[in-house]
Amino acid sequence: MFLKKVDGIRTVTLPDGEVLSQADLPPVNTRRWVASRKAAVVRGVAYGLLSQEEALRRYRLSNEEFIQWTLAVSEHGEDALKATNLQKYRQP
Repeated sequence: MFLKKVDGIRTVTLPDGEVLSQADLPPVNTRRWVASRKAAVVRGVAYGLLSQEEALRRYRLSNEEFIQWTLAVSEHGEDALKATNLQKYRQP
C-alpha cells in the first residue's frame, strides 16, 4: 500500500472513537458544499487535523463563513449546515 506524503498530522481520533484522516476532508477544488463536507472541515479544524488558516486558504473560505459553520454545528449540530434547514436555525 502506498501512503501519500502529507505535511503535518495525518489522522486524529475523535472523542467518539472515530478516526478522521486527511483523506476524509473534502477535495481542494470542492464547489458544492453539502452539510457533511462542511462538518468534516469544522471537525478537522476543531480536533487539530488542520489549522483554521490552512482550512480558509485551502478551501477559499472567508473567516466569517467558517465561523458561521462552526457556530451552527456547536449550537444545533450538523443538520444546521443543510441549506434546506437554514431558515429553521437562523436567528431573527
